[in-house]
Amino acid sequence: MKLHLAATAGLNTFTGYGEGYVLVNHVRHERSLLVLPDRIFTDWPATTFEQLAAAHLAALVPLAPEIVLLGTGARLRFPSREIIAPLTLARIGLEVMDVQAACRTYNILAAEERKVAAALLLG
Repeated sequence: MKLHLAATAGLNTFTGYGEGYVLVNHVRHERSLLVLPDRIFTDWPATTFEQLAAAHLAALVPLAPEIVLLGTGARLRFPSREIIAPLTLARIGLEVMDVQAACRTYNILAAEERKVAAALLLG
């Protein structure tokens, strides 16, 4: 599916997605990644929901987002309290959803100039 959003010049936006991949600014990514309006981290070590650990989310704290959208793959799955604790302690909001919903929600929040981060598990 292709996504279209106006007024996001200069910001990273999701321009499409499909099974096992997302497009950020029309560039295809097939590995888990972190996307912020001004940065992309393609080396996020969390690869699958089963491998997700508190340290993976703790790595987002220094980036100081207001909210993290955790895309848990093709289906919605909720991580344990222990895994999300670093964000909770830092008072960073967390929304958990499937990858496609995370892409759509991210685009809306980025267009509103919110400090949003999308952490997507594509493996």
